[in-house]
Amino acid sequence: MIINQANLSALYTGFSAIFKDVFDNANVLYRRVATEVPSNSRQEQYNWLGRVPRMREWLGERVIQNLSAYSYTIKNLDWEATVAIDRNDVEDDAVGIYTPMVRALADAAATHPDELVFNLMTGGFANPCYDGMTFFNAAHPAGASTQSNRGTAVLTPTSYAASRAQMMSLTDEHGKPLNVVPDLLVVPPQLESAALGILHADVYEDGTSNVFKNSADLVVAPYLSGSPTAWYMLDTKKAVKPFIFQRRKPPVFVSKDTPDDEGAFMKREYVFGVDSRDNAGYGLWQLAYASDGTTLS
Repeated sequence: MIINQANLSALYTGFSAIFKDVFDNANVLYRRVATEVPSNSRQEQYNWLGRVPRMREWLGERVIQNLSAYSYTIKNLDWEATVAIDRNDVEDDAVGIYTPMVRALADAAATHPDELVFNLMTGGFANPCYDGMTFFNAAHPAGASTQSNRGTAVLTPTSYAASRAQMMSLTDEHGKPLNVVPDLLVVPPQLESAALGILHADVYEDGTSNVFKNSADLVVAPYLSGSPTAWYMLDTKKAVKPFIFQRRKPPVFVSKDTPDDEGAFMKREYVFGVDSRDNAGYGLWQLAYASDGTTLS
């Protein structure tokens, strides 16, 4: 291939089409557990996280439900991934060998939100949410009392039932039920077999009927494999999900591929990459429950 701007532009167009196809068709998980929020600045404040609006009988004037005193901020971060193509390969029409690399670049960009969100999940035992407590905590403030969304039991039918009951028993600061109904069980690969037995078996090993069959969907997330005993229950049907993915700028496929580019002159290479601006954070703790799986139930 003759190295000129027209041929390099055609190369970029071809790689860009491959990137878009893989990116658009990637199997991503984050949308099931996180609310995607557009961002228009360096950071966004989520003051409303501490207040869940409720209907009341209209007696007299309306009662305005002000935003909570809590303040939770998610700052956008810059992300990138970059690859280089040897100029000799372009000259020799051998650019096809780089197609898998471009596909991998697109897959990395598409699944980047998954990595952020599921890292939040495992980090929820230590990282704070909007109320200043760790996201998974046994003493979240709720009016004059506290409530828990954290356990220690291993994943069994008994602990699964207990977590469902605990989530569905949560109330607001006035003691009214929040109508939380968990619909998703999230586990690392190490707990897939146990989770499948709980959600899909007709009977348990002791012969008793499985009353919780099909009571929730299952997500097995490879990103959770670093915490092999922890498992999570989520309510993902509300207007706000347990986690937030904040997008300032979607991934953009870019290049430095002009014939007289410094990289081509100094290093004999053309550079292609992707960059984005985004971040993830915690939503409502009330919609999530986690057990670290360290205690026999």
